[in-house]
Amino acid sequence: MENVEIIDSVCTYCGVGCDIAAKVKDNKIQSIFAHPYGVVSQGNLCIKGKYGYEFIDAPDRLRIPRIKKSFLDKNPTIKAKIASTLVDFDDVWYETTLESATTASAMKLSEIQKVYGQKSVCSIGGARTSCESGYLLQKFTRHTLNSPHVDNCARVCHSPSLKGMRTTIGEGAATNPYNDIYNTEFMIVIGSNTTEAHPIISNRIVEVAGKHDNLAVFDVREITLHRFAKYKGIIPHEANLLILNMLAFVIINEELYCEHFLEDRTKGFEAFKDKILNDPYANPKYFETIEGYEYLSKMIPKVAREYALKKSMIFWGLGITEHIDGSYAVMAITHLALMTGNVGKEGAGLMPLRGQNNVQGACDMGMLPYYAPDYQEPKEIGLMTPQLVNAMIEGRIKAVINMGEDLTHIHPNLNKVNKALDNVEFILVQELFMTEIASRADIVIGVKSAYEKTGVYVNAMRRLHLSQPLVKSDLPDDWEVIQLLDTKMGGNYAYEDSKQIWDEVREVAYRRFSGASYNRLERHRVRGLQWPVHTEDTPILHQLDFRTEDGYGEFHYHQYQLRGMVQEIAQKKLTGYHLTTGRTIAQYNNASQTKRSEKLNKRYDEDILLVNENDAADFTSEKVILKTEFGETSPLLVKFTDKVQPKTLFCTFHHAKSKINHLFGDRCDELILTAAFKSIKVEVIKA
Repeated sequence: MENVEIIDSVCTYCGVGCDIAAKVKDNKIQSIFAHPYGVVSQGNLCIKGKYGYEFIDAPDRLRIPRIKKSFLDKNPTIKAKIASTLVDFDDVWYETTLESATTASAMKLSEIQKVYGQKSVCSIGGARTSCESGYLLQKFTRHTLNSPHVDNCARVCHSPSLKGMRTTIGEGAATNPYNDIYNTEFMIVIGSNTTEAHPIISNRIVEVAGKHDNLAVFDVREITLHRFAKYKGIIPHEANLLILNMLAFVIINEELYCEHFLEDRTKGFEAFKDKILNDPYANPKYFETIEGYEYLSKMIPKVAREYALKKSMIFWGLGITEHIDGSYAVMAITHLALMTGNVGKEGAGLMPLRGQNNVQGACDMGMLPYYAPDYQEPKEIGLMTPQLVNAMIEGRIKAVINMGEDLTHIHPNLNKVNKALDNVEFILVQELFMTEIASRADIVIGVKSAYEKTGVYVNAMRRLHLSQPLVKSDLPDDWEVIQLLDTKMGGNYAYEDSKQIWDEVREVAYRRFSGASYNRLERHRVRGLQWPVHTEDTPILHQLDFRTEDGYGEFHYHQYQLRGMVQEIAQKKLTGYHLTTGRTIAQYNNASQTKRSEKLNKRYDEDILLVNENDAADFTSEKVILKTEFGETSPLLVKFTDKVQPKTLFCTFHHAKSKINHLFGDRCDELILTAAFKSIKVEVIKA
């Protein structure tokens, strides 16, 4: 082929952060592949990485800013100011210029702050765009708007990992590179359907487990990874902390802990030990009383012994964090590593599997209400997203800036979220498509996708990759929209390109990024660099000290709270159905990109409800509706399987029309408000 360029960049989907290369001709992507020597991809991509690029040219791509007619009717001064640029689009929207859209936004934000105060504005998003844009959004919100309210979608995924790990070891990120899987002697995967959600990591896990038979898998249903596991743990809903404390109990009771590591590098172990040995729920024998799960009483001690006596790694996902005790479960995971010395060295560590392509980066950039960039203390702590929703209902938050996060699809209690948004005066959305939240907005601005811009993305193992455009686009980057807003609201941003923003990040967040210049990231585009990056990068954290104030790892015991399915089984009262949700490999998150890529969408074009075949008597229609006190789903196609347990259900949440997240209320992690998406009791109604 003539004029074909090969351009290297980074995948725009999950937190694995694969290096990719695109064959591009006439400004169109022909195909995407991975270099054989790619450190993350190892030359392999999942189907999303390979085929999920058609969204770039989708006919419904948002290319021209839109303003709602009803918004302008309520704001005649703004309408008069931009009237000459308005073009009829349909009954609901005008199209306009970027200049007018940002002018209108700036006018409305100023007016709202004048009437309701500076803190009446919040910004949400940033995990789907570059570090530069995430950094600038929090800076603009905190410094130009003087509002402390910034948050990102880590709130609905891995905020408990950040909380749990920072509390115990001072840093909320993966401790090791993925390739340490080849150096480990034992692996535990808990609450992660890795083959579907993080396929390129699961390739390594499966390969090593196949050779060494050294894998334990715990999940509420049978997943593909169980096929390769030595220990196949199927557990009741909401039993994570129960299991993790039991693993600790065995290690303590049988004195399998590493005394010199505990003495040299941790504090609080004696008190922890005392609490766990006296906890009635920590002894694995408790499972002898839980019908259908009795085998766990024997399996858990075996897993604990192997984990303690070998060089071991633990991997977890949203199956751990999206519970009321998510943060405590993460602390329980780090306790296991601290007791056995399984952290701070090659082949032993703690691996939270982050979801979005830049959710690690968004948190590093300070897109969190309680952390400024580099996890420093902000001048004022803002509200977390669920608190912001309450504040909207109470009339305290009146404007929402939303950058690449689908608030009305991926968050819980959507009837409540929609009610809250009805109560605000202004919603500005920066997006690629008219997603659920974009259709709720007053002003929507189409922006570049990850494949059309330059920027830094940080993957789930702290590895920075510098993306570069695979195709040229005349759309603005997210940060350019923010800069226009800033200028119109009295700010002084004058960044000429993303590199200038990144150079500022390297100064502000120097503890992690001082040595990670664009020049260096360009040179190592396929390898990437793992933060902290100073003269060199840091593949393994905590080798000498933990990143707590005094350098010691800390124990923070939390007892399991008997509830839900475990309680029902223990009391011989298991009734109704418990639902859990998750992902499938062909779709991604809110599916806004994947459903516009034909090869992916035809594999999975609707959310399907998995039901145990022994429960068929309750599911006599082809489709059913699930209902809770908070809301109900659309009719869902039923599929019978032996992969879910009796009286439990599984469904994905990718398609907004399914309304899965309408089922969930405000039940959430006690410390950090991450929604309890992984278990809810539902009523089943024939469709």
